[in-house]
Amino acid sequence: MNLNNKPLLIDQLAACYALGTLRGGARRRFETLARDNATLRAAALIWQSRLASVAELQPEAAPSPAVWKRIENLVNAEKQAQAMRAARSAPAAPAAGGGNWWSSLGLWRGATAAGAFAAVVAVVTGVSLNTQLSSQVQALNAKLLSTPAIEYVAVLADDKASASILVTFDPNSKKLLLKRLGNFREQPDKSLELWALPPGEPAKSLGVMSGDAVVQLTALVSDIHRSTVLAVTLESKGGVPSGTAATGPILFKGALIKTPG
Repeated sequence: MNLNNKPLLIDQLAACYALGTLRGGARRRFETLARDNATLRAAALIWQSRLASVAELQPEAAPSPAVWKRIENLVNAEKQAQAMRAARSAPAAPAAGGGNWWSSLGLWRGATAAGAFAAVVAVVTGVSLNTQLSSQVQALNAKLLSTPAIEYVAVLADDKASASILVTFDPNSKKLLLKRLGNFREQPDKSLELWALPPGEPAKSLGVMSGDAVVQLTALVSDIHRSTVLAVTLESKGGVPSGTAATGPILFKGALIKTPG
């Protein structure tokens, strides 16, 4: 199957793979295809990154006390309702006098009032819980909206086709995000430098990477749009002087791919 001409299908398969809904033979087939398809690998990494960031938005928390209170109130209300149904179905006791009938009526009134009170408390607690959950959802939505957009992605691999650096570009912030995937670490007197390789034009430096696992670099949108390939070279500490060509060897290289949407 030629997936390169089906970006929507690639995105859907990658999403299912990251979510874990792609199982069995289909999952193994996806992994086999991804070994030889950089676009498929990049899509899977993007979705895994998205889901990981969403999972980190909210810290793990125990259920709110309001949840348990609501459950308790609902249980109590159900018990009161069962008691009322049992009282209705029970045979009437012989009346010894008029006072007993009124006492029975008082019992009915008390049971009805208790059941109504428990129901009201359950509703009020439920409203409070819904308000709390609504606030949490709004906060989560705000964080999701602030999550960087991804317009371009590249998986930079070494000469053995091992993925070493994942690069994504957010056009809104004009930021390149570089995540180290492999175990390569440059010597203290060396630096990794990222280059854009536009067709028919000289390579342009996009910046020098620090030794961190995740690095951000600022880039012009026009430089990204014109490029089809990104590469990383090994340079002297601090990279090459501005405006000059690369002097070190190319360690990692990969196609710059525009994401669907």
